[in-house]
Amino acid sequence: MSAEYAAAQSFNKVIEIVDRYDRSETKIIPILQAVQEEYRYLPQEVMTFIATSLGISPARLYGVATFYSHFSLEPKGKHIIKMCDGTACHVRGSTAVIDAIREKLSLTAKKITTDDMMFTFETVSCLGACGLAPVLVIDEEVHGMVTADQAIELIKEIEEKEKENA
Repeated sequence: MSAEYAAAQSFNKVIEIVDRYDRSETKIIPILQAVQEEYRYLPQEVMTFIATSLGISPARLYGVATFYSHFSLEPKGKHIIKMCDGTACHVRGSTAVIDAIREKLSLTAKKITTDDMMFTFETVSCLGACGLAPVLVIDEEVHGMVTADQAIELIKEIEEKEKENA
């Protein structure tokens, strides 16, 4: 499959998404959510296309996309890992888990996605599960009272599954 064909096919998906929401500017958020689900982030060329399709300025669309922390303008990995570092989690040892994950994946506070695009690791202020602190979420699956060793084991399990499915 040529790169041009692949790009055209993926743009067809954006057209389907925009059409599904009746090209309505009142549905910007669900459109962006659907596009991000497709690409794992919001590519610049797609954002410009969406703005044109909705009849709004690209600046307005970017304003919405950058206001909500859920949206990303940078590519994310296949597996999203979120570690709570709010007060309860911090007091119960989230720093050790964060340090272990960053070391395992060769990441930093600034570099949050692995070079192979397999993992994105983010720290968040609160996941709303303080009673389970420290809390780690991997691909929407919540892991409570997690230790550094447990977090590394969870990542290793994902790596093994990915190798099996390669």
